[in-house]
Amino acid sequence: MDPALALGFWGVTVLLVCTPGADWAYAVSVGVGGRSLAPSIGGILFGYLVVVCAVAVGLGALVAANPVLMDVLTIGGALYLLWLGIGGLVRSAGPLTAHADTGAAGSPLASFLRGAGVSGFNPKGLLVLVALVPQFTSTHTDWAPAAQMLLLGGMFVATCAVVYPAVAMLARRLLAARPRGTVIMSRVSAIAMTLIGVSLLAERVAQFW
Repeated sequence: MDPALALGFWGVTVLLVCTPGADWAYAVSVGVGGRSLAPSIGGILFGYLVVVCAVAVGLGALVAANPVLMDVLTIGGALYLLWLGIGGLVRSAGPLTAHADTGAAGSPLASFLRGAGVSGFNPKGLLVLVALVPQFTSTHTDWAPAAQMLLLGGMFVATCAVVYPAVAMLARRLLAARPRGTVIMSRVSAIAMTLIGVSLLAERVAQFW
């Protein structure tokens, strides 16, 4: 594996992972919601691992070569974000005393699956893993392309494993003793996921006009 290519990819990865988006909004909602972080964050990482493996075995090239498939995935992700965002807004509309458990509803498995859905359909992650990873592989190395993609994808997931728990814990600590602030942040996170979903849908619809 070319160290220069790997380092360049990691630099791009850090910038993208540290850019607020759907993953950030979900991590913040988990942090302020009072639920255990491990299932939700673990779900996010698992979703990306699935995409990494898909890219390594060649499905990424198939998606990249067929814009319709990317459109379907993006629309699916947008609808999923709308479902999460609107659901969060509905839950946060209740009495203030009920918000302490707003994010704790559901089993750890449900939290894991929600996190996997957020990352598995996240266009930002798909862009990195489907579009960028193949560009940072090299034919002038003993590493097979699939092995290079697995390494690069693993670097992306590892970066997520550092950033997203930090985002969730920071949100929790800043708002731990501020019930009203927790409610406001929960609503902001829900609104962010809703707006991201709407913008993704609008972008795709605009392409057909």
